[in-house]
Amino acid sequence: MWAYLSTFILRNRLAVLLSIGVITVFMGYKATSVQLSYEFASLLPKDDTTSIEYQRFKDLFGEDGNVLVIGVQNDHMYDLANYQAWYDLGETLRETDGIEEVVSISRLYTITKNEEKKKFEFKPLVAHRPETQAEVDSIKEAIHNLPFYEDILYRKNGATLMAITLDRNQLNSKSRITLVDNIVKHAQAFENNRNIKVHYSGLPFIRTAITAKVKKELNLFLFLAIGVTATILFLFFRSIMPVVFSMLVVIIGVVWSFGTIGLLGYKITILTGLIPPLIIVIGIPNCIFLLNTYHREYKKHGNQITGLSRVIRKIGSAILMTNVTTACGFATFSITESSVLKEFGIVASTNIMMIFLLSLLMIPTIFSYLKPPEEKHTKHLDNRRVKTFVERLILLISKRRAFVYGFTFSLLVVVVIGITKMHTTGNIVDDLPKDDPVYVDLKFFEEHFSGVMPFEVYIDTGKKKGVMQLNKMKKIEQLQKLIASYPEFSRPLSVVDVVKFSKQAYYNGNPKMFALPTGDSEMSFIAKYAPKDSAGSNPLKSFIDSTRQITRVSAQMADIGTTQIKRIRDDIRPKIDSIFDPSKYKVVLTGTSIVFLKGTDYLVNSLFVSVTLAVLLISFFMALLFRSFRMVLISLVPNMIPLLLTAALMGYLDIAIKPSTVLVFSIAFGISVDDTIHFLAKYRQELKIYDGNIKQSVLAALRDVGVSMMYTSIILFFGFGIFAASKFGGTMALGVLIAITLLIAMFSNLILLPSLLLSLDKAITSKAFREEPFIEIYDEEEDIDLNELTIHRFSGEQETSREARAGES
Repeated sequence: MWAYLSTFILRNRLAVLLSIGVITVFMGYKATSVQLSYEFASLLPKDDTTSIEYQRFKDLFGEDGNVLVIGVQNDHMYDLANYQAWYDLGETLRETDGIEEVVSISRLYTITKNEEKKKFEFKPLVAHRPETQAEVDSIKEAIHNLPFYEDILYRKNGATLMAITLDRNQLNSKSRITLVDNIVKHAQAFENNRNIKVHYSGLPFIRTAITAKVKKELNLFLFLAIGVTATILFLFFRSIMPVVFSMLVVIIGVVWSFGTIGLLGYKITILTGLIPPLIIVIGIPNCIFLLNTYHREYKKHGNQITGLSRVIRKIGSAILMTNVTTACGFATFSITESSVLKEFGIVASTNIMMIFLLSLLMIPTIFSYLKPPEEKHTKHLDNRRVKTFVERLILLISKRRAFVYGFTFSLLVVVVIGITKMHTTGNIVDDLPKDDPVYVDLKFFEEHFSGVMPFEVYIDTGKKKGVMQLNKMKKIEQLQKLIASYPEFSRPLSVVDVVKFSKQAYYNGNPKMFALPTGDSEMSFIAKYAPKDSAGSNPLKSFIDSTRQITRVSAQMADIGTTQIKRIRDDIRPKIDSIFDPSKYKVVLTGTSIVFLKGTDYLVNSLFVSVTLAVLLISFFMALLFRSFRMVLISLVPNMIPLLLTAALMGYLDIAIKPSTVLVFSIAFGISVDDTIHFLAKYRQELKIYDGNIKQSVLAALRDVGVSMMYTSIILFFGFGIFAASKFGGTMALGVLIAITLLIAMFSNLILLPSLLLSLDKAITSKAFREEPFIEIYDEEEDIDLNELTIHRFSGEQETSREARAGES
């Protein structure tokens, strides 16, 4: 097949290049439709119980993550000038398109009793912009006589916040960026005017900041990937042509990757944004193997077309299988129910196979148009330093295998200890550096208001109007006291607080009367003043459904991580059940924080499954290649050890197991086995040449493919290393850990794998391994009939041809 394919490609080289050009134009056009994702990443499948309950909560009470908060901490906020500026800021924001409501100490509501109409009225406490200090003092006194707002809008230490509710229609759209930027612009004007530091947080702000960083880093990584790989290529080949055309291949691959995202209707997320630079990093090794083989073949016999033909025939299958195994590492993510991971797995694995096709088609065809390589262009094959290094490796595996095994065993002991130190966690802003303004501001709100992450409890009483019964109110109040007893939560709000506020209003605003009615008679008397429906300005509408059967208790919590959230959830659940009998009430813990906890757990478990699947799939392909169960086991050893070492490193460095770090193992394993495939395939070929002499075959294989293994591993090490420049901790950890894993895997495949082959000798080199595999990797040296292969070279209007003859060597 590969012989026919090489003939087809070289005889139709112009058609091949034109076809690639047309497809690239089409992919470029589709790439123009690609947009950034502005939605909050969905980690849970839609049929998951937690996801269903959260959606039901949003259907009843609306979005819980659409509030942006700005906060200050200043003892002089009630000075006239400061208060007026805060008031003006609130009014400016309230009139901004896309903002539904603004609540602050300058814009808040009170409940008053209208004796004449026998009803409560819900009206602004601050009716107009105050013009005197006396007015502000009066407002301050009135606010401090309203316990409803204490620890919600203000703290006694001078901290206060402004809660800005965003339009749900703009929450998950590009317009959110402009809206948040406008809010920040107006708040900064206040900060500059009054010299009071303003802090920003809330899920809309956090999501907007992260989206902006994703967009910025997408461009950064593309330029870094191109720069780093081009530099290393030039250092390897010391020639401009291999660099230029290798980079052309991967740049076209990048265009195709963007086009694929557009074709599938996906958006750029924090993960899919990594695919274009990954294509560059993974595609360059293909070019290196093809060019090294071309130069090696040309150096043997000096015939350009024979050399190019043999490139395809001899290593086309090898590169196919290495790309298949790499693609498998990514494809396993597509089995998860997480849309973000699924899209990442599908696009990455598809484009890895596309970059394989581009490499195989473009390198031979382009170089067939160029002049044959001169002697200086093939000098990299005789690099003395590299050859000396390979010979030292040969000496090590030939004479010092006991040391190799002893060192490996010592590492495994260290590995076991390190793995026991691993732990799982996840935070919503986990990937941001500690000095990032988003992280710093979040800590401000956690310090003064216990956080901004929504934590919700919804309670189904099982009866219409059941929420408004006094005994149910007392249970809800008991639940609120339970939640408030945990320092991780803010003071919770519920319908109980509205009823308490109403009682205070009934008794003419006396703050001592901010309490539940003492009995059913008082409850029913106050209820006569309450609005009869849930529409308009009724403060109850935020806390109960239209039937008054279901209610909510809302709190904010610190971004304490999934481990702590799980501990609190497991601790508080039985206490809630002791308040609300599960046989009579349905009480659900939900909100963004709970959904994030469940989503993180689900994702980590799914990724561990994907790692297992990757190992099984790749083992299956190895079995097809080598037809020997024992050889498959041996091939897994040098690739599992780097994964275990990386896991231990995570334990020692206190790098938690979370979605971004679990990704490392599937990706790294899929890439690291490429070297194993190249080495074992060459080893089997050498066995036939050396008539079964295992030692000579191992050493010959190491001398032949060792250089390419080092070249590609170095490219991959520095290629993944570029992600260390990321401002996201997860992306940085992903890049650094994969780079380290692949570097360890290179030494493992260059030292441990040959050592095992030499030590176990005939015990693993079975008859089945020597026989023809289901999939042939390296073709033998016999030539195909190339007499009919004519390559046309165009120069002006003159057309010349030259025939590559079989047997020229």
